[in-house]
Amino acid sequence: MVNKKQNSKTSADPDKHTETRHVVIYGYTKQEINKILKHFAAHLPEYVKISIDTSNLVTKITLTGVDSGVELLRFNMNRYHSTLNMIFSQDVVAMEDKTIAQTLGELLHERELTVSCAESCTGGNLAHRIVQVPGSSSYFLGSVVSYANDVKTNVLKVPKEEISRHGAVSKTVVEAMAKGVAKLMRTDCAIATSGIAGPDGGTSLKPVGTVWFAAKYGDTVVSECIHFKGDRNTVIESATNHGMVMLINLLKNCYVMQEDVNDD
Repeated sequence: MVNKKQNSKTSADPDKHTETRHVVIYGYTKQEINKILKHFAAHLPEYVKISIDTSNLVTKITLTGVDSGVELLRFNMNRYHSTLNMIFSQDVVAMEDKTIAQTLGELLHERELTVSCAESCTGGNLAHRIVQVPGSSSYFLGSVVSYANDVKTNVLKVPKEEISRHGAVSKTVVEAMAKGVAKLMRTDCAIATSGIAGPDGGTSLKPVGTVWFAAKYGDTVVSECIHFKGDRNTVIESATNHGMVMLINLLKNCYVMQEDVNDD
């Protein structure tokens, strides 16, 4: 999709026009992004500027072109826009200036699907981010912040034996959380998180920053484990982004299964 929202004459020079393109990607640190885009940025013409904003593994790349030849400018901006899409391929979340929550919301709204969340380590942040999008009441039905194991078992119906055997931060538990909240809220989709945000609570096998995720769409449930770096807030924000991106990819039918992780 081509973003043509900005195509205007500049106030400084009425004979010049401005074209802006955006790409939002997920999964890279600022250092990784700068390394990948070094060659691309170096070969941009002088009339095209690039800005890169990375936070909690979400990066928004903005290309701004200013030139007098409108059609040629638009052609070249579309070309650079497409090149960025090809560079990052499946890591692209949006080709417009949108948040991850907006992208997820549009997919759910367009397909007339509903979603709920079962949150442990993210503590309601997933729900918070989703409902920040205007119109989210049409697809977001509710969330269970199951911080305590008793809430996981009594409200979400996670089997006690699974928590005893694998621990609350595990594949089987987070999948049961996703299934439980979808059944409780009667939603088509669900996102579940369970992890160790820190600064304490980690072990040698499950250090601080370990988060298990599950995303559910219809009868399909996928799960994965990620080890995030950073302080407590960074882990929570990064985990929130990751959970939404998992469901986005599942809805787009481009989800890539993670290799099996032993959570015992």
